[in-house]
Order: sequence, then C-alpha cells, then structure tokens
Amino acid sequence: MKVLLIKDVKSLGKVGEIKEVKDGYGQNFLIAKGFAKRATPEVIQEWEIEQAQIAKKLQEEINEAKVLAKKFDTIIVKIAHKVGANGSLFGSVTKDEIADELKKQHNIEIDKKDFNIKNAIKSTGVYEVDVKLGHAVHGTLKVEILGV
Repeated sequence: MKVLLIKDVKSLGKVGEIKEVKDGYGQNFLIAKGFAKRATPEVIQEWEIEQAQIAKKLQEEINEAKVLAKKFDTIIVKIAHKVGANGSLFGSVTKDEIADELKKQHNIEIDKKDFNIKNAIKSTGVYEVDVKLGHAVHGTLKVEILGV
C-alpha cells in the first residue's frame, strides 16, 4: 500500500513523502492515527495544490515584512518622557511604550516581544531599535526621546 505522509513519522519519513508500507500498518496505524492518507492520484494532486498555496502565502508574508522594514527607514517614532534635573529620564523607555507610540503615530501594530533594545534607553536623543518582522527579516526603527 502506498501512503502520503501528512505528519512526520519516526523511522518512516517526513511530511509529503510517499512510502510503500504493509497494508495492516498503513490502514490500522498510519491512516487511523492521522499520520498518512492513502496515496491516490487525487490525494497527491490535492496535497501539491495545498503546498503551492502555503508557499505562495509564505512568500507574500516575506514580501510584506521586507516592505515594512524599508518603511522603517523613513519613519521616526517620537516619545515624550519625563526628565529629571540632570537630563536623564525617570526610569527608562520600555518596549511597550515604543509599540504603543508606533501604533498611535504610524498605525503599525507590532508585538512588544519583537523589539530588541540593545541598551536601556535612559536619556533623551535618537536611538535605533531592532525589530523582528518574521521569516528572518529585521528592520531598524528610529526612536526619538523628547524630554518633558
């Protein structure tokens, strides 16, 4: 019996491979547990179409991330923060504040976990913050800290 693996099976193969297995193993274990489907021409064609759609969607996401990374080169997020007598900030600027201001000022929503601040922002000035955009695409966002 030929089966198309729809999940990785240890010691048999990876997703998308077509394997020849014994009838009982294929029917009673692989197909019954949802690890595989019987490898008919219709199932194989359906699998290939589905994989093509997934690849297309992945490519679109990568392109969107690259466009957003280029957009970051032209924008600056301005954050007003309280400043002490010596010119340093009360506390430091957090990833939450950067994410909120980016959403307010430029209508771009990015999760705070995707920001990478190398050194704590504790004084006024312009800083560069690395942003993970997914699929190994990174952007550099300029953040200007203004004293209030």
